[in-house]
Amino acid sequence: MSNALLERLSLPMDVLGRVLLGLYFLIPGITKITGFNTMAAYMGQHGVPFTVPLLVLTIPIQIGCGLALIAGWRTRPAAFILAGLTLLISVYMHDFWNSYEGGNQQHELQNFIKNLGIFAGLLILAARGSPRASMDARR
Repeated sequence: MSNALLERLSLPMDVLGRVLLGLYFLIPGITKITGFNTMAAYMGQHGVPFTVPLLVLTIPIQIGCGLALIAGWRTRPAAFILAGLTLLISVYMHDFWNSYEGGNQQHELQNFIKNLGIFAGLLILAARGSPRASMDARR
């Protein structure tokens, strides 16, 4: 692929990547509201301490920061916060090194590795921000 083509695609790729990362958190944040008890039980099964307060805290973080990424508003702090949340979720919820009743260690390993990729993307976004086609660019 030529550099000129990559340069022309740079803006749409930047926006699409940011929107998709935002949706990755927005949608689960919303579904945690409707499936609150199920998620709390799942967290409890994985030994997450303070399950209900942490779930109550996670929901607005996922929804708020997901929306922030989509809009490109305060992109760097939102991406940094979501990176931290992703790392915590990976360690506590996708702990493939533990075995649970009815659990699937291979599935948890796959989710853990997937989350490392998302974590990496969020770190890159936190480092460089959203310089174009965003609310941040208008400030």
